[in-house]
Amino acid sequence: MPGIDKLPIEETLEDSPQTRSLLGVFEEDATAISNYMNQLYQAMHRIYDAQNELSAATHLTSKLLKEYEKQRFPLGGDDEVMSSTLQQFSKVIDELSSCHAVLSTQLADAMMFPITQFKERDLKEILTLKEVFQIASNDHDAAINRYSRLSKKRENDKVKYEVTEDVYTSRKKQHQTMMHYFCALNTLQYKKKIALLEPLLGYMQAQISFFKMGSENLNEQLEEFLTNIGTSVQNVRREMDSDIETMQQTIEDLEVASDPLYVPDPDPTKFPVHRNLTRKAGYLNARKSSILQAESKKDHEEWICTINNISKQIYLSENPEEIAARVNQSALEAVTPSPSFQQRHESLRPAGQSRPSTARTSSSGSLGSESTNLAALSLDSLVAPDTPIQFDIISPVCEDQSGQAKTPGQGGRRTNPFGESGGGSKSETEDSILHQLFIVRFLGSMEVKSDDNPDIVYETMRQILAARAIHNIFRMTESHLLVTCDCLKLIDPQTQVTRLMFPLPSVVLYATHQENKRLFGFVLRTSGGKSESNLSSICYIFESNNEGEKICDSVGLAKQIALHAELDRRASEKQKEIERVREKQQKELSKQKQIEKDLEEQSRLIAASSRPNQASSEGQFVVLSSSQSEESDLGEEGKKRESEA
Repeated sequence: MPGIDKLPIEETLEDSPQTRSLLGVFEEDATAISNYMNQLYQAMHRIYDAQNELSAATHLTSKLLKEYEKQRFPLGGDDEVMSSTLQQFSKVIDELSSCHAVLSTQLADAMMFPITQFKERDLKEILTLKEVFQIASNDHDAAINRYSRLSKKRENDKVKYEVTEDVYTSRKKQHQTMMHYFCALNTLQYKKKIALLEPLLGYMQAQISFFKMGSENLNEQLEEFLTNIGTSVQNVRREMDSDIETMQQTIEDLEVASDPLYVPDPDPTKFPVHRNLTRKAGYLNARKSSILQAESKKDHEEWICTINNISKQIYLSENPEEIAARVNQSALEAVTPSPSFQQRHESLRPAGQSRPSTARTSSSGSLGSESTNLAALSLDSLVAPDTPIQFDIISPVCEDQSGQAKTPGQGGRRTNPFGESGGGSKSETEDSILHQLFIVRFLGSMEVKSDDNPDIVYETMRQILAARAIHNIFRMTESHLLVTCDCLKLIDPQTQVTRLMFPLPSVVLYATHQENKRLFGFVLRTSGGKSESNLSSICYIFESNNEGEKICDSVGLAKQIALHAELDRRASEKQKEIERVREKQQKELSKQKQIEKDLEEQSRLIAASSRPNQASSEGQFVVLSSSQSEESDLGEEGKKRESEA
C-alpha cells in the first residue's frame, strides 16, 4: 500500500542515531494508536452491551405479556379482549426479541471480534517486543562498556576472550530483536487500518441485516392490528374523560346533599335509628383498651343492636332483617329495656347520686342474678344453671365497706410490682428471684368440676366469652399480673394495690387458647367453696396483649423454680438435722470419755492410798511422777479408743 512509512530493517545492525530517532517516531505513533483504539473499543463495547440489554429486556417484556392471562387481578381480571390483545403483542415483541438476539450475535462476530483481536494480540505484541528490545540494548551497552575498559598494558587473553564473546552474543541478540521489532512496527501501520475499518463494516452489515428482518416481520397485517389498537386506546381515553366528568358532578351533588351529615350527632328525627341491621360498617373510638365510643346516639344504638343480632347468628338465616325485627320486639316485651344514652353516662357518676331503676345489672355480678327471660338464647346451653360467672374483680376496699370477709390472699396494701420495698416493711415477694409483669384484662371466673385436664380451661373460655356476648358485657378490668416464685398477684395499675393474690402451689393448671394466643387461664384449687370441708377449683380467664403463651411459660418457670427451691430447702434441713445428730453424738462421746477418765483417776488415787508407806534407805518416799501418770492415762485412753473402734 503506497504512502505507508517503514523502518529500514537493513540498518538495524548499524544502529545509527538516525535509526534510533526514526524508531522513536514509530514508537510514539504506536502509543497514540493504542490509546485511540482503547477508546474506540470501549465505545463499541457499549453498543454491544446496550444491544444485549435491549434483547434481554424485549424478551422479558414478551414473557410478561404472555403471563398476563395467568394473573388474578381483583378488578377486571376476566377481560378476554385485553388478554387476547396482549397475547398478540407478545408474539410480535417476541419476534422483535429474536431479531435483536440475531443482531447481538452479529455484532459480537463482525464488530467486537476484530477490534478485540487487534487490542489483545497486536498491540500487546508491540509492547512485548519493545520491552525485549530495551533489555537487549541495555545488555549490549553493558558489554561494550566492559570491552572498552580492558587494559592495553596488561592484556589477559582469557578475560579478553570472555568480554569479546559477551559483546558478540549481546550484539547478535540486539540485532535479531531489533529486526523483529522493526517488522512489527511496520506491520502495525497496515493492521491499524484493518482494525479501524473491519469493525465498522461489520456493524453496518449487522444493522442492515436487522432492518431487513424487521421489514419482513412488519407486514400489512401487523400495521392493521396496530391501527385498530390505536383506535381502541382513543376510545378508552374518551370514555375515561366522560367518566371523570360524571364523577366530578356526582362529587359536587354529594357535597351539597351530605352537608347535614357532617355534624357528628345528626338529628334523630331526620335520620332515624335502624334497629334491624345485621351488618354495619364504620369506626369506633378506642377508650383505653375495652371501652368503645360511638360518634352519635344513632350510631350507639345501631352498633349495640347490630352486635346483638350478629351474636344471635341471625345473619345466617334467609331473611335476617325480618327475623332481627321479631327478636328485638320479643326482647323488648320480655325484658327490661336497655338504658338510654344519658342513663349509661349517669351510671358512671359517684355512688351518692341516684341511679335509674331501669338500669341494667352491673357486669361485676354473676349470671345467676341476670334475667332468665331471654327465651331466644337460654344460658342453659352454655353454662350450668348452678354455676355463676363472675365478670369483674371485687376490690378489697369494696369488701371492707360491705362488711364481707376478705378472701384468702387478698389485701389492700400497696405493692411494688418490681419487688422493691416502698417503705420500712419488707415486701413478701422481695426474696423471689423471678419478677415478671404483664398487662392483662380480666374476662371472668367460674367454679369448675375438675382441674386435671386443659380442656377445662378451653371450655371455661368458651362459656365466659359466649356469656359476655349474650349479655352485652364488654367492659374488662385491666390489671398488672405479677408472676413470682411464691404467688401470682393482680395489681391495680393506678394505685398499685393488690387486688387478688393466688398462692403458686394452689395454681394446679394453666393453658392458653389454641387459636387466640391473647387468651389464657389457670385453675386455682382452694379449700371451701360450697362446703368448707371439701376442695373447690375455680378457673380464671384473662386476655393479654398477645402474651398468653409467654405468661404460661412464666408461670411454669415460677413453679419449677419453686419446686427446686423446696427440694433445696428440704435437702438443707435434712443436712442440718444430720449435723445436729452428729454434734449431739460427739458431745455424748466426749462426756462419756470424761466420765471414764474421772473414774480411772479416782481408782488410781484409791489404789495409791491403800498401799503402805515404804521409806527408802535415805528416808525418801517413792512418788509417781505426773508425766508417768499422763503416759499411763494416754495408754489406757488409746486402748479404749481401739476397743470402741
